[in-house]
Order: sequence, then C-alpha cells, then structure tokens
Amino acid sequence: MLESEVHDLSDDADYAASQQQGSASMMLRSDSTKNSLREDAEIIFTKENVAIHPTQFASERISGRLKLIKQNSSLFLTWIPYKGNSSEARLSDDERNLYTIKAVSFTEIRSIRRHTPALAWPYIIVVLSSGLAYPPLYFYSGGVKEFLATIKQHVLLVRSEEDANVFLVNDFQNTLQRTLSSLELPRAVPIACGPSNLSVDESVLNENQERADNDVNNGSFSATQFHGRPSHKVDPARDLSIHVLEKFSLVTKFARETTSQLFRENHSNGFSERRTHAETNLDHHPRKSSHVEEKTSDESCIALDSQEFDNLSLVWGKPRQPPLGAGEWIIFLDSEGRVTDSEALRKRVFYGGLDHELRNEVWSLLLGYYPYESTYAEREFQKSVKKSEYENIKNQWQSISSAQAKRFTKFRERKGLIEKDVVRTDRSIPFYEGDDNPNVNILRDILLTYSFYNFDLGYCQGMSDLLSPILFVMDDESEAFWCFVALMERLGPNFNRDQNGMHSQLFALSKLVELLDSPLHNYFKQRDCLNYFFCFRWILIQFKREFEYEKTMRLWEVLWTHYPSEHLHLYLCVAILNRYRGKIIREEMDFDTLLKFINELSGHIDLDANLRDAEALCICAGENGAACIPPGTPPSLPVDDGSFYALQDEIL
Repeated sequence: MLESEVHDLSDDADYAASQQQGSASMMLRSDSTKNSLREDAEIIFTKENVAIHPTQFASERISGRLKLIKQNSSLFLTWIPYKGNSSEARLSDDERNLYTIKAVSFTEIRSIRRHTPALAWPYIIVVLSSGLAYPPLYFYSGGVKEFLATIKQHVLLVRSEEDANVFLVNDFQNTLQRTLSSLELPRAVPIACGPSNLSVDESVLNENQERADNDVNNGSFSATQFHGRPSHKVDPARDLSIHVLEKFSLVTKFARETTSQLFRENHSNGFSERRTHAETNLDHHPRKSSHVEEKTSDESCIALDSQEFDNLSLVWGKPRQPPLGAGEWIIFLDSEGRVTDSEALRKRVFYGGLDHELRNEVWSLLLGYYPYESTYAEREFQKSVKKSEYENIKNQWQSISSAQAKRFTKFRERKGLIEKDVVRTDRSIPFYEGDDNPNVNILRDILLTYSFYNFDLGYCQGMSDLLSPILFVMDDESEAFWCFVALMERLGPNFNRDQNGMHSQLFALSKLVELLDSPLHNYFKQRDCLNYFFCFRWILIQFKREFEYEKTMRLWEVLWTHYPSEHLHLYLCVAILNRYRGKIIREEMDFDTLLKFINELSGHIDLDANLRDAEALCICAGENGAACIPPGTPPSLPVDDGSFYALQDEIL
C-alpha cells in the first residue's frame, strides 16, 4: 500500500459520513421488478443457525437463516433472524426487519474474510465495495466451506495473495477511492454509490420461513457460551476496504440502524417512567447563576447559544478548584507514603486536577498501577520488579532476527504500522518534536512491547494517542508501559474488531441523552442520528483531539478519579451536546452536517464549564443514569474479566 493510503482511522468523520451517504443502496427496492423476481429467483444455498452478536453477552445472540439466492445471472446474499422464540434475543417485528440483511448483490460485495479459530465458532465478515462491512456472521452449525464453495460456482472468487483467509469477489482492480483525512483536518468526503437495480421479492426472502422456524425450535440448536470478542487484526498491506474494516472505526449501515433500533424507547421496561422522574428532578433544581455563557477565547470561533441553558434547568456542580499542589498532596499521605483517604484524594483531583510536577507520582495511583495503600518502599520495589519484567517482554521482539522476521508476517505488519503512527503522533509537542527524537523511539518500543504483552489485541491505530501523554508525564519507559497497560485494561475494548466496547458506550450515551435531554433525543430520532457516531472520536480516544495537550491531561486525570461516576466521559458528551442543542435544532443539522459541526468544535470546548455541567447531569440522573449504562461498559472492567480477548483465530 502506498504511504498516502495509510490513514489514522480514529477520525471517524469520513467513514461515518460515507456510510450515511452510501448505504441507501442496501435498502432500496425496485418495485418494477417484483413480479419477475418472484418467478426467476432460486435459492441455491441455505444455512441455519447463523448468528450475530450485537453485544458481548451470549444471551443476546441473534440467530437466523443465511441464504444465497440466484436470479438470472445475479447472485444475492440474505440473512433473516428467526421469528418467535427461535432466537436467543427476543425481537419485535420491527426489530427483526431492521436486523434483516435483504438481498445484497454480490456486485456490491468487495470481499469475504473467513475466520476459523481452533477453539471457537467459525465466522465470516462481508466487506462491501464502499469499504463498509456487516457484523461478523457466526456459523454455529458449520458450513463456511460450503458457503464459499457455492459462491465460487456463480461469481469469481479469488483468494487474496496477502491473506489466505480473504476472498476477493470479482477481484475489482479499482481500490476504494476515498481519502480518510487526518484528525487535525477532518472533512467529510462522500462516496458515490448507486442503488442496486435488482431486489429479490419479499416472498422469496421469507419462503417457508415460519415452517423452518418451527423446525429450528424443535431441533437441538443450543446457546453456546460466547467466550470473548474477536481480536483486532492489523494488516496495512491489504486493500483499503480491508484496512478500514480491521481498524477500530468499524461503523456500518447495518450496525448504525441496529443501534438506532436499540435506542428507541422501550416502554415495557419502565424506562420512560424513570426518564420522567429524572426530568422532574431537573425541573426542581433551578440554574445557579446566569454565567453559563462565559467562555474562554478558545470558543470565540463558535458562539454558544444564549438560550441554551435558559431552557434547561441544571443542578450546578461545585466550582472548579486550583490544581492539587505538592504542599496539599503531602496531607493525603502518612509517614510511609500511604494514601490515607483515597476517596478524598479522588474528589480533590476531580475538582481541580494536578500540578504537572505531581502527575508523575499520582497518575500511577489513579490508574491503579500502584495501590493507594502502598508505601514509598513498596512502590520502589514494585518499580524495580516491573522494570525487569518489562525488559524481558521487550527482549522477545528485540531478539527477532531479520531472517526470522521474514517468516513472521504479523510482527512485520504491526511493527510497520507502529513505526508509521509514532512519527505523526504529537510531533508539535516539544517532547516529541524534531528528527531522530529519542522519545519517539521510546514510544515505538513501548507499543511494540505491548503488542507482545497483549498478543490478542496487539496494536491498533489510536493507541499511540493514549500512550503519548502517559510517556510525557512518566518520563520513564517501564513506568509508562505499565501505566499504559493499566489504562488499556479499561479502554482495550474500544479497539476490539467487533466494536462491542464502542457500541455499548454509544448505546449508553443515547439512553443518557434520552433521560436528560428529551428534546435533543427526539430531534436525533427524527433525523436518524440515534447511533451517535458523531461522538465516536470523543469516546474512542477520550477527547484527546478535542483539547490542547495540557487540558487533555487535566481531563484524563479527572476522568480517572471515577468520581462521581466512572462513566463521566459519557455525561461530558451529553453536556457538550446540551450546550449546542439550540444551534443543532435551529439549523436543522442532519447527520453529515452534525459530523462536520462536532469535528469543528475541536479546540473550542470550554473544559471547566462542561465538567461542571457533566457533574450536574450525573447528579440529576442518579441511579436512573447508572441504569442506562450496561455492565462492563468501558472504562468499567469487563464483566468476564480476563476472557474478552479469548475468541481468537490466530496467535502472534
């Protein structure tokens, strides 16, 4: 791949915008062809018990029937969820229709990637010509080989030279013509994607559906435990569509509409009643002062709405305080260095952050690398032990010879991607600027070592963004590595290939907006924006690209206190959206306009004011807000701690 084709996909704006504009063809139907399709369409392959996993929970698996349908010389793929009780997830008719993959022509499919893990169920990922992808389809009764063999009989299916598990459909020569901009200069570039002129009739898609559903109900089809999330795979040598798929910006039309459906009001579970209660709380807590429009000079380019909070009552959080300094820090320690009151310390950091000189010492405590109850001596001992452990892991990749590397494809791929990323990470910061900067080399070494420490996750674009401030603060390679490990224990699911971590946070965000700002929620619902993918970048790398470096560090240490909630970053998203609600609604922003607007907020967000708002919103939401957030949603530790990378088809 040419250098210009390697992009930082943590900027989701182009990707999400392109899916919004290019996905309509997947749902369009041609009424003029319905009658003829009814006669000509032929089902040439059917497979039962093919499932998707919208979440990490096995109980929420959605099973269905996969079909290949031929009409004249055209081949179509469909997947339909089972009706009634034949699927683990209970779906309404509307939900079932939304999950259904209807008659996707193979002229719109770029490639199919096959995964056949030794200790888990095989699955495929279908990538469209636009670079978009459907969620993994798991074959719980086998049949991947037969599925591919049937396709090969009707279309040109070529195994990729770069990856034997990737099968190119019709082997298009034109790569995806779409430039994913850097995060510093985000812009939306639409994809020209014409509608399909063929569509299989509904009666063909649902032929004998109910009868077959009954067969499945009477069969031995069991809910096998889902042991983990598919590992992330990096392969910069492949075509851009695969490159896009395997990066952490995996957002698809299917996932977007699925998420939108999940975000709809569920009156049966009492959520609407809880929302009403929370809104009543909001109404009984008037705004503390009229200074809500105060803003720093950073916000001068994007004016706030003067009516924004006049129409929204908030319980105002406590005023922000000066950073915690060395003199005050000593008060929190006993004579041996133990933190005597970790909750009081976290509250103090939450309200004021830290003097930069203290970050080196306090960040390792906030991240959980050192226990709060550890002494100076115990921390020094652990530092020595962990340094030795780090060197041992680092030696694993340093000892790989050139000859070995030639036979170690994944190592070459990861190393190449890391080397390309680190040279464009925060190079405007004095700590990283200049040619042959040793700190850039250390950044590379830590990321390579982490890819050996966590074989399953490896390296994903965006990790360098999270590591950069940590190395800057710790200024020690081993200490920075272990603090990064501690952070990734919580944020690692953000980078999973199946995007479960990201989708659970976006789902929670939608519920919080519904709870705390129903007018904005209703507007997003009308505009088909309930997926909240315009907040993707905020969540993925913790607002790293939205603030200047110093403010990013202050925000992170505030978030790491997990006070008043470990999901405060979601309330911060709500607070920012709240501030611009009037502008969004008044200007009738659609998905594309909203993406552009959100990205242009970078560098113009008042951090302190929005942190106050986020705290107030969190207090107002209370237990109702906590109920909106599924267990295990990052940065919470995974519910099945230690196993969420277990579903894996390759070993580094």
